[in-house]
Amino acid sequence: MDYQNVKDPLIYRRILLTVDEDDNESTTRAFRFAITLAHDYDAKLGIVSVMESEDINIFDSLTPSKIKEKRDFLKKAVEQYVQMAEDNGLKNVEPLAYEGGDVDDVILERVIPDFKPDLIVTGADTQFPHSKIAGAIGPRLAKRAPVSVIVVR
Repeated sequence: MDYQNVKDPLIYRRILLTVDEDDNESTTRAFRFAITLAHDYDAKLGIVSVMESEDINIFDSLTPSKIKEKRDFLKKAVEQYVQMAEDNGLKNVEPLAYEGGDVDDVILERVIPDFKPDLIVTGADTQFPHSKIAGAIGPRLAKRAPVSVIVVR
């Protein structure tokens, strides 16, 4: 074991926060944790939300105005988190809004290569706290992401 590496502090420079508007409670906790880390490390904070394919029903998919409305809602939600982060003293915050596919796949295949975080902060999905649902992205990201993941409960 290289003991010098053990002594070196682990510092994060690019933190990615995942925002789930369907689970405000876990998102709020993750947000608070992410802005604290970003402030302490003077790190860039990326705030991402993904419009899932399953959020668009067949009728909405045939109506461009409905798709635009959902896309605008997603962007506005991300911008609100960016504004709150800036209100809390962060100066380097980037809004990220993506769409299509499963949330974890979009984050793994598109967001991580684009933003290049060295840490992902996500909520613990409080909607179904006692079930082992496949919908919880925190554990899936932790298992598959090429960078560190903190799941905030």
